[in-house]
Amino acid sequence: QVQLEESGGGSAEAGGALTISCVASGYADDMACMGWFRVNQEKKRELVATISLRSGLTQYGDDVKGRFTISHDNAQNTVSLQMKSLKPEDTDTYYCAADPDYGDDECGIYYGMDYWGKGTPITVSP
Repeated sequence: QVQLEESGGGSAEAGGALTISCVASGYADDMACMGWFRVNQEKKRELVATISLRSGLTQYGDDVKGRFTISHDNAQNTVSLQMKSLKPEDTDTYYCAADPDYGDDECGIYYGMDYWGKGTPITVSP
């Protein structure tokens, strides 16, 4: 089992920045892919960003490309998401996710990750 704990959620004004982090514990070293997702207005899971832990390959959702940056600290089993130029439409709950099997061809392409955090809320005011 792997436990994921998010932190850093909060509020910002449009144009501002926030960083959220996720610490993996348990069998964290077995993970191959980690990332962040949110739920869109159609109640569908939406890719924010993922990182393949072995290659460093990243994937970003179209809405956040150029504004958000995902990174991973292997020693700390932590994945962070630096968010800049925030928009009100970024308001959402952001979920950390991890999977032991998703390689470069699946990480950020398939959303059926095995492990999920409880989510951290982000509110961006106009």
